[in-house]
Amino acid sequence: MTALRPEHDAGYGASYEQGGYEDSGAFEAAVDGLADPLNDPLPGQQGQGQEQGPRPVRKPGRHRGPRQPEPVPEATAPGPEWSGDYYRQYAAEAPRGPESGTPPYYADGTTPAADPALIPVPEPDPAPVPEPAPVHVPAPAPVPEPAPVHVPAPVPEPRLDDQTVGLRTADTRRAVEPEPATGGRAERRRAAKGGGRGRRRAEPAGADAEHGSEGPAPDRPLSRVEARRAARARKESPAVIASRAVGELFITFGVLMLLFVTYQLWWTNVRAGQFAGKETNKIQDSWTKDRQPGTFEPGQGFAIMHIPKLDVVVPIAEGISKSKVLDHGMVGHYAEGRLKTAMPADKQGNFAVAGHRNTHGEPFRYINQLKPGDEIIVETRDAYYTYDMTRLLPQTSPSNVSVIGPVPPGSGFTEPGRYITLTTCTPEFTSTYRMIVWGKMVDERPRSKGKPDALVG
Repeated sequence: MTALRPEHDAGYGASYEQGGYEDSGAFEAAVDGLADPLNDPLPGQQGQGQEQGPRPVRKPGRHRGPRQPEPVPEATAPGPEWSGDYYRQYAAEAPRGPESGTPPYYADGTTPAADPALIPVPEPDPAPVPEPAPVHVPAPAPVPEPAPVHVPAPVPEPRLDDQTVGLRTADTRRAVEPEPATGGRAERRRAAKGGGRGRRRAEPAGADAEHGSEGPAPDRPLSRVEARRAARARKESPAVIASRAVGELFITFGVLMLLFVTYQLWWTNVRAGQFAGKETNKIQDSWTKDRQPGTFEPGQGFAIMHIPKLDVVVPIAEGISKSKVLDHGMVGHYAEGRLKTAMPADKQGNFAVAGHRNTHGEPFRYINQLKPGDEIIVETRDAYYTYDMTRLLPQTSPSNVSVIGPVPPGSGFTEPGRYITLTTCTPEFTSTYRMIVWGKMVDERPRSKGKPDALVG
């Protein structure tokens, strides 16, 4: 351990005052005399314009101006003289002490550079330590968060109105909702205490259900004008009533029309088919009795018509009454007044019949599909009369009665003979015009010889 400096001889308790030096500026001079080791020339070098030797010591008490920067010596390449031994030898031989002006120095004139133990020796770099291999740590599995539990908000209990002039129990007191304070201080104080006696109390929860009202009860009773306005608002206007009535009328009319169409297109055919089937059986039963032809009453069936191409089998009744003959699904024979025509058994004449094209059994609906040569067979009590279709008149006026004459014009017949005429309405579902089909008898076969070939197949 080196010796203490002179200023420490007095002990640790002594203070560093100017009294330690003889002059007042001795301490500043000593400090200024310390050389800057960064500006000292290196061994073997001298700065330009400077001489080797100890630096002059400034006299104590002399004031200094700003220190001028010293010239930086030229850099030279380090040589072999910069080894550690050379530096220690130079440090040992260099003059030390306050007289030399080369700080730092101790009281005995030595410096840290003279002590080899104090010279820093660079330590070798430590060998790099290999980093440990990273250890893979699996990430923890995510923990599912629990589903949030819905906690219903507490419903505040309604405040019970205790201000009453009657006797009531705790369960008969009515709940009162606090009203917002809108008046002055006294009004707000009264509202904070629960409302005044003169205010209208709210109805209990079941009051609206008893009165049939869907909304909450009003806070105050309605005036006469307001009640009148509310009644007018609830009352329906005449326009609304009229529109509702018209709508109901149209709905009713539509339903009736639908029922009527269903009746005409479906139910009439069902009823006509049932009646025609019964009448056919009745005609066949009557043939077992003695009855002369031509003595049939209006509406009475006397023959059966077969149209094999159209798969039609329909009874023929006397007369063309709509209600007694045609609407029952039968074919009517023109046998009254100036419309009277011949019978199939007559040796000469035109056997004319009429039938519905739509509804009520619609026996002549598809007669427009007949072609020349198609057979029309009339079965009577005594024989089978076969006619071949010859011509079709698609449309004519309902008043054209000449189409059922003995020799109908436009039929192609030029002389009297044994003919047949079928008449029906056209277009379909209307009765604006008439459609005519003519035919000529080609065979008369007694019942004793059996049915014609067209009916056997």
